[in-house]
Amino acid sequence: MAPELEGSRGFVVSRVVVRRCGRQGAGRDPAARLQALPWLVRSACPRLRRLPPAGCRLRPAHARSLEDPLPARLVVLASGSGTTLQALLDASTDPGWGARVVAVGTDRAGIEALARAERSGVASFVLPVAAAPSREAWDAAMTEAVAAYDPALVVSAGFMKLAGASFLERFAGRYVNTHPALLPSFPGMHGARDALAHGVKVTGCTLFVVDGGVDTGPIVAQRAVPVLHDDTEHTLHERIKTAERAMLVDAVGRMAREGFTVTDRKVTIP
Repeated sequence: MAPELEGSRGFVVSRVVVRRCGRQGAGRDPAARLQALPWLVRSACPRLRRLPPAGCRLRPAHARSLEDPLPARLVVLASGSGTTLQALLDASTDPGWGARVVAVGTDRAGIEALARAERSGVASFVLPVAAAPSREAWDAAMTEAVAAYDPALVVSAGFMKLAGASFLERFAGRYVNTHPALLPSFPGMHGARDALAHGVKVTGCTLFVVDGGVDTGPIVAQRAVPVLHDDTEHTLHERIKTAERAMLVDAVGRMAREGFTVTDRKVTIP
């Protein structure tokens, strides 16, 4: 990889540049690459023939024209109802947002997130962990399935599976996730419940770049949510999710339009 260049509009990870590049050949089309995966349960590419060539593929040290009008390509991973996914799908309809959801991946068949993708005409695929011979094999297959769409960013939108080594290596610095607390406080599965139990007066949500830990990656954005005296875990979590969706749409749009840098633990969006 190339060393960091001052004044560039790229993606920098630990002071190493990963640039957005323009119209490049996408290689084998996503449908063909997905069909090569042995544990693929479902793949739907309703708009595949109408998709333009990869517009914002991240590769080391390749320049991208700032005049390139193509939006950044997003792959969104989900495991449930897809309300966060829907916020991104809705934002994709705005040409000025700067990004476009090109595929939705899940680890479960028959969930609402897949239905939302289908209604929006977005490609989707399903790779259940149980269908793979090992977790490492599943992680490798998920890596290839996501890579088939040449994403600029990969967004976890309620995806309940931890990324493995091959996935994190392939998408280092460009896989982001949200958490329902103000990290580093209250990491783990029960951010809202833990905040209530601790008696804090303010909690919130965090968007971060995923690393090999649990909710330990560099922080991209945060929003505060007050804790009310009569809050339950459910009411607090619902208000956090509302703030979380707005934060995600805003931050991902700015990351796509402007680029971002990650230097040590500091994330900067110009």
